[in-house]
Amino acid sequence: MSSTEYDTHEREQMLEVARRSITHGLEKGAPLRVDPRRFPEKLQARRACFVTLNRESQLRGCIGHLEPVQTLIEDVAENAFAAAFRDPRFPPLQANETADLEIHISVLSEPEPLPFEDEQDLLAKLRPGVDGLILEAPLGHRGTFLPSVWEQLPHPRDFLAHLRLKAGLPADFPLQQVRLWRYTTESFEGHY
Repeated sequence: MSSTEYDTHEREQMLEVARRSITHGLEKGAPLRVDPRRFPEKLQARRACFVTLNRESQLRGCIGHLEPVQTLIEDVAENAFAAAFRDPRFPPLQANETADLEIHISVLSEPEPLPFEDEQDLLAKLRPGVDGLILEAPLGHRGTFLPSVWEQLPHPRDFLAHLRLKAGLPADFPLQQVRLWRYTTESFEGHY
């Protein structure tokens, strides 16, 4: 995906819907319902996104979809609400936390299978800072890291080890037993 698929106006509309959905959640306990027909054509397309919330440079919630399940603007509204109120790692967002809340939206490209021969081959194929990865292993183990995670885990070997942990596997789980997909994101941010 090109790094500027969405223009400034489209990005601001997505951020505004995310803000309104969080506000709606604080006031009504439910995500904002949007009519996709009231938005530009690109925001009506079926696309997947993640919404990440940070406070004081610390993660406060992150929820999204890996595959498209609805229009992009509906996905933004649903995931903003879920990141604020349904991320199981955090208590629901409180109104007094919104003053310094940052909203990050990442629109995903369609995931592509990432075949590899062995760990060395895989490490050579990874593009730090560019690739998001989806890892799937037997017995329902699945996890993903957005490309932004490379900022905390810049070394491919560490990135893979932590992704295995996130999927509920040992950090040294044999890669021959997993399937991987890669995707890119167009990401942008704003304040609540």
